[in-house]
Amino acid sequence: MAGRDPEIRKDTVTNRWVVFSPARARRPSDFKSKDSANPNHTQSECPFCSGHEHECAPEIFRFPPDSTVDWKIRVIQNLYPALSRDVQLNPSSDGMVLTGFGFHDVVIESPVHAVHLSDLSPSEVAEVLLAYKKRIHQLSFHQSVKYIQVFKNHGASAGASMSHSHSQIMALPIVPPTVSSRLDCMKGYFEQTGKCSVCEMPVKDLLIDESTHYISIIPFAATFPFEIWIVPRDHSPHFHEIDSEKAVDLGGLLKLMLQKMSLQLNNPPFNFMIHTSPLQVTDSLLSYTHWFLQIVPQLTGIGGFELGTGCYINPVFPEDAAKVLREVNLPK
Repeated sequence: MAGRDPEIRKDTVTNRWVVFSPARARRPSDFKSKDSANPNHTQSECPFCSGHEHECAPEIFRFPPDSTVDWKIRVIQNLYPALSRDVQLNPSSDGMVLTGFGFHDVVIESPVHAVHLSDLSPSEVAEVLLAYKKRIHQLSFHQSVKYIQVFKNHGASAGASMSHSHSQIMALPIVPPTVSSRLDCMKGYFEQTGKCSVCEMPVKDLLIDESTHYISIIPFAATFPFEIWIVPRDHSPHFHEIDSEKAVDLGGLLKLMLQKMSLQLNNPPFNFMIHTSPLQVTDSLLSYTHWFLQIVPQLTGIGGFELGTGCYINPVFPEDAAKVLREVNLPK
């Protein structure tokens, strides 16, 4: 790594330029979170724990659905939603303002406070993924919903207000600008090459691990150090098309990536997001859109350069980050 020149790389999926500046970094293997998420050391119970259901907002569904047995996963309304399901969607005459219609739900991933997503078995992680799928299907029947974002915040500095392991689902009456930019970029690549930019992403030296249906990589122009993408091998525009077999396969690879990241980077706060396609799409768009799951450990801050330019500085080359994570050996 010594003496390696900086590079500026373009991401053909997000249309973002990233500056890779190794002179600003330690050795890739020395990267550790200064703020270990470790969120459960001061609390043993909370409203998300089994037995405290009455302290939460209304339940949407649970798994297993039988209310006479202990639940493993609950999907509930957010007690403090960013958007309201109870208002009518009324745009202003100039289209610049909408009423705050939308859905904001919480997926409680375990009834036990100290259990994280990475502690679950692959089949249990799959049940969480299939809960996402079920809720997306339910929300898709609302004609005003245009895009659904699934995301997880782990650790206070990554935006988690509750330490109990959970993720969130927001249904929006708009297609957000980052999503529109991604779709435009993928469309441009398809028009130039006739191919999907995600299907064609370079893998050599960037692969971390793989399973039957998925690969995990550090993207060629990773915005953040040790950012991980889990990508379906087969072209697939919508996450909610996943079936039970693929959910278990994805659950195993997601668990493995979270474990490797935690061990190598000192259990960092992180976010993960499922980047999928809008609900209402044309047949032509299906040819070039491809969903993927992005995991971003919180290792560096965002400064004036990033805010001013939309370009990011990453001190770790993707090939180096992939090598480090490939070589992480988990305890037996």
